[in-house]
Amino acid sequence: MYDDAIKKRLRRVEGQVRGVLSMIEEQKDCKDVVSQLSAVRSAVDKSIAYIVATNLERCIIEEKEAGNDTDRLVREAVDLLIKSR
Repeated sequence: MYDDAIKKRLRRVEGQVRGVLSMIEEQKDCKDVVSQLSAVRSAVDKSIAYIVATNLERCIIEEKEAGNDTDRLVREAVDLLIKSR
């Protein structure tokens, strides 16, 4: 279900979080820590959007092949994105 692209993104996030932990242990400046945390949040947000978009695309294709309406799927995807914020 999840492809290598999302795994790569999440490994990058994992490394960023480890970097933030190191910065905190090294007593780095607050502005630098917050800046890195903002980068982590952005990367996580992009990962969420990627997962929702690829899942939505797959589900819409399956539903159309089955002759079903896809409006509900789009609403659910939008709700997921809103919830993630």
